[in-house]
Amino acid sequence: MIPHDTIDTIIQTARIEEVVGDYVNLRRRGVNQIGLCPFHNEKTPSFTVSPAKGIYKCFGCGKAGNSVNFIMEHEHFSYPEALKYLARKYNIEVEEEEQTPEQLQELNEKESLYNLNLFAQQYFSKILIESEEGKAIGLSYFKERGMRDDIVHKFQLGFSPGKWNAFSEHAIQLGYKKEFLVKTGLSIEKENRLFDRFHGRVMFPIHSASGRVIGFGGRILGNDKSQAKYVNSPESEIYNKSKTLYGINFAKNAIISKDNCLLVEGYTDVISMHQAGIENVVASSGTSLTQEQIRMIQRYTPNISILYDGDPAGIKASFRGIDMIVEQGMNVKIVLFPDGEDPDSYARKHHPTEVESFISANSVNFILFKTRLLLGETQNDPIKKASLIKEIVNTIALIPDAISRSLYVKECSGLMTVPEQVLMNELNKILRAKVKKSSPDQEKELDAIPPEQPASEPQVEFDLDSAEFQEKEVIRLLLLYGQEVIPIKLNPNDEAEVPVGVADYVVHDITHDDMAFENTLFKSIFDEYVLGVEKDAIPDRTFFLSHSNQEISTLAVNLVFTPYELSENWLKNNIMVTTEETRLQMHVMLALHAFKSRKLDKMMTETRKKLTGATSQEEQAVLMKSFHELKKQSILINKDGLGRIITR
Repeated sequence: MIPHDTIDTIIQTARIEEVVGDYVNLRRRGVNQIGLCPFHNEKTPSFTVSPAKGIYKCFGCGKAGNSVNFIMEHEHFSYPEALKYLARKYNIEVEEEEQTPEQLQELNEKESLYNLNLFAQQYFSKILIESEEGKAIGLSYFKERGMRDDIVHKFQLGFSPGKWNAFSEHAIQLGYKKEFLVKTGLSIEKENRLFDRFHGRVMFPIHSASGRVIGFGGRILGNDKSQAKYVNSPESEIYNKSKTLYGINFAKNAIISKDNCLLVEGYTDVISMHQAGIENVVASSGTSLTQEQIRMIQRYTPNISILYDGDPAGIKASFRGIDMIVEQGMNVKIVLFPDGEDPDSYARKHHPTEVESFISANSVNFILFKTRLLLGETQNDPIKKASLIKEIVNTIALIPDAISRSLYVKECSGLMTVPEQVLMNELNKILRAKVKKSSPDQEKELDAIPPEQPASEPQVEFDLDSAEFQEKEVIRLLLLYGQEVIPIKLNPNDEAEVPVGVADYVVHDITHDDMAFENTLFKSIFDEYVLGVEKDAIPDRTFFLSHSNQEISTLAVNLVFTPYELSENWLKNNIMVTTEETRLQMHVMLALHAFKSRKLDKMMTETRKKLTGATSQEEQAVLMKSFHELKKQSILINKDGLGRIITR
């Protein structure tokens, strides 16, 4: 358990724009900040962060919360794990007991996999630095490649001993479960025995964007042709290769700062570039680029520069992946290294400023690069050239922006000595075909539905007497203004008004009339205010925004968040505007009257239903008396509170 005062310190210290900014490229819009949502695929930003309120909300997918909720949702952390992550980020000390093997076994499966991978990383790093075998084989390999000690430490590099089961045996002795050793892929089970997947290999831990170890890559150092040069962790509950970019945890801030992401192929490419001082670099780790990886980069920047080692065959093989980047509306450039060089070797042989200068000077737009590369293969062959034109135009057709498409048509026309109109005609033909495919003939769809049997949505039953809206409004006002003070006449005949806390007044008014909340989440929040009034300690909205119950915290965010904020210019120039805060007393009164009015309506409806089923005159008389009393209260409330009278 983390002490409550520590939790409060973490929540008050964590700045939502900094926490989210580690994962999303935010830009200012008024008093808020916006960016592309990290929880669903979108091209137009609908993800909004409010630094003043300390919360975020996506108006596309509905995800909402505070700093803790964001880390929980994005990294799939538990509530305590999210708090610990933020504590580490802001250097807040959290007192926690060291977990025993028995406690580790009680963790849920995902947390167990994370804990096991962390243990494995620490084990491999220790073997590399402290064991004779690790220093002689693993560390000497890294030194030969020119890696400094600080870089080895930064990337948590390690070495797995050559013995077939050294790691597995050690982990079992410390209480780690066999099933998790197998699920992470650290161990392989054969004939009821465990063997180390990575034995005799130098180790490259793979991290999530937040820095948690989710998998490993291992490189063999011998010349045994029967074994794969690189072995990676298999897919698991915490490691999905297609959704992972090596080095993203180290690169994300630099990518945002440089507004460009350098994409390389392997682990050592990333590490050597970092050693050269270039940190906005990630690797796809040998896999074909995926939509998930592209979207991950797009959260930080719309610009990607792909660094190649000069092999034309390899570049052509990656064209499909690059087309996917273009289709997302991103700007793609290609950097081709000299023959025999790759990002790793070039970075090791040249000064950091030379590496940066080379990348800057040799960055070529992908579409123009592709045109030049393929044009050299046509050798004045009309058929090959016609095929090239179609391929290039197909790539241009993927670009979402019409202006960009027309500019590329113009440039490619000059490169291929083909009239611009010819390319434009081909482009329009492809675009029309795409539209036709995505939007089939509506007339055919309508003809397929008989007039007497129109398509219809499933019928949904609504409770016309539900007080859901009125309950929500009361809770919203409590969350926003519970600790504010409003002037109240304690007696209708009094002329003088006295200052009363909003939460105090609302709680006493509702409990005095014995009104209850039907929505369980609203009731939970209201009960907290009742408790706060009793103890003279009204909870502020941060208490609910950071609630350990995810449903309550999400509800609180949705109720207090609005994408519209008063312009700072209005405030600076003292322009007076009527807001909810300036008429708070009226809004509180209206909300309470509407809440009680709807409750009375429902009570009258229920009483009327009981009357229709009453069998004795005595029962009918009791119910009639109750109904008339409710009716009298309803008329009084609506007349005095809302300026209207219920007549039914």
